[in-house]
Amino acid sequence: MSDVGVMSGCILFIQRDLHINEVQQEVLVGCLSFISLLGSLAGGRTSDAVGRKWTIGLAAVVFQAGAAVMTFAPSFRVLMIGRLLAGIGIGFGVMIAPVYIAEISPAASRGSFTSFPEIFINLGILLGYISNYAFSGLPDHINWRVMLAVGILPSVSIAFALLVIPESPRWLVMQNRADEARAVLLKVTDSEDEAKERLAEIEAAAAATNAGYDRPDARHRPWHPVFPADHRHRRAGVLQPDHLPDAGITTESQLLAATVAVGFFKTAFIALAIVLIDRVGRKPLLYVSTIGMTVCLVILGVGIAIAILTVCGDVAFFSVGIGPICWVVSSEIFPLRLRAQAAALGAVANRVTSGAVAMSFLSICRAISVAGAFSAFAAISALSVVFVHRFVPETSGKTLEQIESLFGGGGDGEDVDELELGDVEQLVHKG
Repeated sequence: MSDVGVMSGCILFIQRDLHINEVQQEVLVGCLSFISLLGSLAGGRTSDAVGRKWTIGLAAVVFQAGAAVMTFAPSFRVLMIGRLLAGIGIGFGVMIAPVYIAEISPAASRGSFTSFPEIFINLGILLGYISNYAFSGLPDHINWRVMLAVGILPSVSIAFALLVIPESPRWLVMQNRADEARAVLLKVTDSEDEAKERLAEIEAAAAATNAGYDRPDARHRPWHPVFPADHRHRRAGVLQPDHLPDAGITTESQLLAATVAVGFFKTAFIALAIVLIDRVGRKPLLYVSTIGMTVCLVILGVGIAIAILTVCGDVAFFSVGIGPICWVVSSEIFPLRLRAQAAALGAVANRVTSGAVAMSFLSICRAISVAGAFSAFAAISALSVVFVHRFVPETSGKTLEQIESLFGGGGDGEDVDELELGDVEQLVHKG
């Protein structure tokens, strides 16, 4: 994600070198979020076909190709081709990273590990800003190309990682490669007995899921696994957060202060979430996050005289809870057969909603005033507190197979809604 930070600075030098107009600048900067949707959509099917590990490699290759095309682009048209390739690579990466980490991590630390991409995204953006500053003194026809070329370096490290990291044992089971899955589990568990127990749970969950989705009628509905008739899976698919728009900060000094403060608060509180997520659980952090965001939005709805401080608070509450936990829980609650495609659609829904809010914010403010806009967001945020209480289970410390049982991933799914996670855990241990 360093490309996000790099482009925000080098666009000034691109404009001077390639003589692009204002509309072209907006398209070049703004297209990334929408193009990444294509990568996320394709990533679900791709990871099911070739594996989680090699989808990560594909994401890196596509991004590197895009960055290389942009680095040597002689015109705006070629620059856009590179930008589109980079966006698709980012879409692949955003979708597959939490799924792979969730499937390979031990239950006790899965939340922390799955949250790490969030901190790396923010560090990547920061490194992009640093790169812009470091190379800004070079001539205009060179500096932006060097900035973009430097963005390739972090993704190159993935090539070395692929030589070390194992394939997801859950994907291997889905491909009927149980011996390879057992070998991976022996590396990531504490004992051979634990590896055997985990493998047995994964095989049982995969068999139960396949029994439910291999019916003839399901084969004629290729998206049926992601949009099933079973209301339990639809309930799982709703859990996607909105990103909040800016708080009407307009003066240059306010913008500078807000940028620095928001960046600090965001990174610091994501780090705090990584520390706490497996210790206190997902749900307590979600309560703190959604309630805190609601309070901040109510304050902004009443008046934005303390906008910078309130926005920092809102970003802090977002970052300590719903920001990283969205990706964690989305990678946990879907059954094995659905996980990659559902996570892909979740990423798409997240970005579409985020973009819709960002693009419509000024229009909403003109229609109902800034205070009215934030009051509306506060009401939606308050509903998220109710949603967390009513529908979000506590998944901390549970295996993916135990969580799958809660959402009706096993058998015919009858009476699963009556189970609590504690009951599932007892059933698994007794089995």
